[in-house]
Amino acid sequence: MEIAESHRKVHNELEENFKRFHREVIVELEKKTEMDVKYMNATFKRYQSEHKLKQDSLERSQTDLKKLRRKSHGKHSSKYEIKENEFMETISSRQMDMQKFIADGCREALLEEKRRFCFLADKHCMFSYQMSNFHEKAKEMLAVKIPSWQEKCSDITKVPDTVATMIDELSSTPEQSPQVERYSRNNGEPVVPPPAPPLKHPISPLVTMFNPEPRSPLTSSSDHNSDQGSLGDGSLSRSTSQSSGLNMGRRTRVRTIFPHTAGNNDTLLSFDDGDIITLLIQEEKDGWLYGELEKTRQRGWFPSSYCRPHSESVISNSSLGTPVRSLSVVSLPEREEEEPVLLPPPDYSDDIPSRPVIPSTPSPQNTVSLVNGTAKAPFLGGGNPFATVKLRPTVTNDRSAPVI
Repeated sequence: MEIAESHRKVHNELEENFKRFHREVIVELEKKTEMDVKYMNATFKRYQSEHKLKQDSLERSQTDLKKLRRKSHGKHSSKYEIKENEFMETISSRQMDMQKFIADGCREALLEEKRRFCFLADKHCMFSYQMSNFHEKAKEMLAVKIPSWQEKCSDITKVPDTVATMIDELSSTPEQSPQVERYSRNNGEPVVPPPAPPLKHPISPLVTMFNPEPRSPLTSSSDHNSDQGSLGDGSLSRSTSQSSGLNMGRRTRVRTIFPHTAGNNDTLLSFDDGDIITLLIQEEKDGWLYGELEKTRQRGWFPSSYCRPHSESVISNSSLGTPVRSLSVVSLPEREEEEPVLLPPPDYSDDIPSRPVIPSTPSPQNTVSLVNGTAKAPFLGGGNPFATVKLRPTVTNDRSAPVI
């Protein structure tokens, strides 16, 4: 960089000298040339006119001398001899005047030419002097800096101090980026979550939507016993609750389908509908999961029934106007086969035959399961939601049919 900067300064100074030469010599010479052309044309015309006058007077004198000699030929030569001498003197003087005029014109032309040549030579000498000063300055500047440049290149193995400091900084262990730290924290070290909350996890709004009946005391007592037994055991056993809808062995990220508020409990996780949570522990504990909210990087326990796998399309609360079938992701690969819906045969007669009503016995697949003491709709467990629906026989009131 220092060498390049030095050459740039020399180049800029050289350009400045050439600009000065163009401004003081070329431009001035162009102006002088235009003025000289006009001056030379006027001077040449004046010279031609004066030369013509002198030439005419000389020619008249010579003509008069010839006439006089013709008259004096053979007649009184002594009488015309005096006039002839006078004409000869006049012609000689006029010839001398003509020669002097021509010599003066040539001398004046040469002087004008020399004057212009000296002007141009003077400008070039000034430019040469400026170039000489430029080269002297460039020589002095380069003479001072060249030894330092050569000294820097004398030892090839020597590294400048600034570069050595930079290399030492690079050789030290760099700090990990937040992404690397989070990856090592999530994958390298085992996650030690706080103890699961002793309270029962909230019931999914889908369950309360389709089972508004209050819980019976028997169910509550049985759920309380099951919760106490599960909390007494310190292991994180996988709950058999089908309301979670999660297969933690296959999914590590889930999307929330309902909002949840932790309140004053620091171990719980608050989130909104549609947030993404990374599971830090793949197994449930009594319907609770432990994960990290990707939006805020907060960790905590949250109900497993409030989320679904991230790859699954999420149905918001506003779109749940009518009962829809919820696929359980826990039992999605191995869910039970749906029971076929038995429809009555079509009846096109006016008389409706009486059919004995066979009491339907709910199959074990269609029985309402209990999730933490709460009755759960059959379709939440992956079964047929219409298995317990009774259809009335169809009646055709079409009068166009023939009466048999």
